[in-house]
Amino acid sequence: MSTTTTNALCKIASIQMVSTPDLWENMETAHRLVNIAAEDGAQVVVLPEYFCLMGLKDTDKVGAKEILGVGPIQKRLADIAKQNRIHLVAGTIPLEAPEPAKVLNSTLVYDTLGQQIARYDKIHLFGFQTATERYEESETIAPGNEPGILAIQLDGTEWRFGLSICYDLRFPELYRALGQVDCHIIPAAFTYTTGKDHWEILLRARAIENQCYVLASAQGGTHVNQRRTWGHSVIIDPWGTILSELPEGEGFITGTLSKEKLNEVRSKLPALKHRKL
Repeated sequence: MSTTTTNALCKIASIQMVSTPDLWENMETAHRLVNIAAEDGAQVVVLPEYFCLMGLKDTDKVGAKEILGVGPIQKRLADIAKQNRIHLVAGTIPLEAPEPAKVLNSTLVYDTLGQQIARYDKIHLFGFQTATERYEESETIAPGNEPGILAIQLDGTEWRFGLSICYDLRFPELYRALGQVDCHIIPAAFTYTTGKDHWEILLRARAIENQCYVLASAQGGTHVNQRRTWGHSVIIDPWGTILSELPEGEGFITGTLSKEKLNEVRSKLPALKHRKL
């Protein structure tokens, strides 16, 4: 039976990368950064979207897809979590979809024993076009259809995390559907163009309106394929205050989730109890 103390704490880490078309180079980078974050005391470590592959073309991820539970990417992730005795929220990897020319863009979560304990397939697929940029994820990605929740026990306290991915951030109804959580986890690869104007505003809004922490792990730099991502991996508290941020380049940031802080915000401004619709 779980118990929750008012001062329960959870140390989390957000990893930022500038992933390349070389899958195993990216896996080595991810492994190295996770190791350092775990050595720093992180209990939950989050990788960014597309951490394992930022291909030269969109179809590259289709060639790297794996069946759930089978494949070298998943094996390596399980080993990383087990070796470091952490909960690893493994950004996104390409999993087999019903349509052979597409993949599911999936977050898998591994526990301290290396067991896969949660999964979320990205629901909202990014589409964006200007005179110089074009993105249409639906051409190579099949959408998921189920919200994702991660519940874990740490030192006798249950922590609930909402799972979403990148473009999902623009759809607040998804976060309402997930219900009350301690922290929303958002692996992302926001473009520089949209990120500079919308990233921080959207993340802080999700924290404030849901009165919870938000952790976003991003891609942050100019990639081999010439795509430029915004970066700014961030941890935000339930009042909307930025606790830690990494503007650009690879690395990681850490923060501490506090049950006491969650209770304080929700008690002095009980907005979640005031909902009418």
